[in-house]
Amino acid sequence: MTDMLEVKVKKKRKKTVSLDKKKARAGWIFVLPFIIGLVFVYFPIVFESLEQSLFYKVPGDATARVFNKFASYYEAFFNADTSGFAQALFTSVGEIILDIPMILLFSLFMAVLLNQKIGGRAVFRAIFFVPVILSTGIMESIDASAVLDTMSNAGGIDDGSGSSAAGEIVDAVDLQKFFNGISLTDGMLKYVTDAINDIFNIVNRSGVQMLIFLAGLQSISPAIYESVQIDGASAWETFWKITFPMISPMILVNAVYTVIDAFTVDSTVMTYISTLKLTEVEKTTAITTAMSWIYFLLVIAILGILVAVLSAYTFYQKKK
Repeated sequence: MTDMLEVKVKKKRKKTVSLDKKKARAGWIFVLPFIIGLVFVYFPIVFESLEQSLFYKVPGDATARVFNKFASYYEAFFNADTSGFAQALFTSVGEIILDIPMILLFSLFMAVLLNQKIGGRAVFRAIFFVPVILSTGIMESIDASAVLDTMSNAGGIDDGSGSSAAGEIVDAVDLQKFFNGISLTDGMLKYVTDAINDIFNIVNRSGVQMLIFLAGLQSISPAIYESVQIDGASAWETFWKITFPMISPMILVNAVYTVIDAFTVDSTVMTYISTLKLTEVEKTTAITTAMSWIYFLLVIAILGILVAVLSAYTFYQKKK
């Protein structure tokens, strides 16, 4: 009898292993197109880019190149023609650091609102995701130019002081009047002002994050909320002690996605690199490519620091 039970247990284990292997094979099939593209399309381009940053072109010979001993990376900062690279790099990194909390806060706020049981919430979700679809290709430039024209014509909030500049929704004076009685530092006031004036860009770049947050919110079991309501927890306590910890993995994912998204758009440093023209034409490709690699490595470092910090405060629910 014991031998028969052991045989049945072994058969069940074999079936389980077989099912896991089938799932693993199915997963590899799904990611196979991406792996093929990564190996045969993306990696060759990356290696060619790295090669261009390490070799100068020989004048008069289109194929000949000479190793520059990392001089292109040095000249990216200290060449007379590239004096603005460090400032553009600093500005772009500052933009990324400031954009992350604004986009995450807005997308989380909208996800919490759209997760409520309200009529027509599917329509509202679609409306907030439409900018993600429209902010690609020619539609992005059309939208941006239209918004800039509208903002330039409308100006800021007219309080009679004439302080709002063209192209701004509000300025520091408007906000100072609005937050009258609240002690805000100049830095905080400028940060809030920039966030409001950049609301079009924030909404455009918050659609994917909003959907990820929404998926995380909907994955939380209603039984948890029912139990805390029975214990008498307020909505504020429920959010910070239940909702926020449960969606903390989504915050990490969205933070990483936001940094990568900010890196791929036309940032200040990428615009500087693409428009840079050097006196020594044969060095232009090597130095501009070296600048791109410096920017790439800096963003990777920012991602590493961000993941290390957020991972320490990320809550993962253990499944039994």
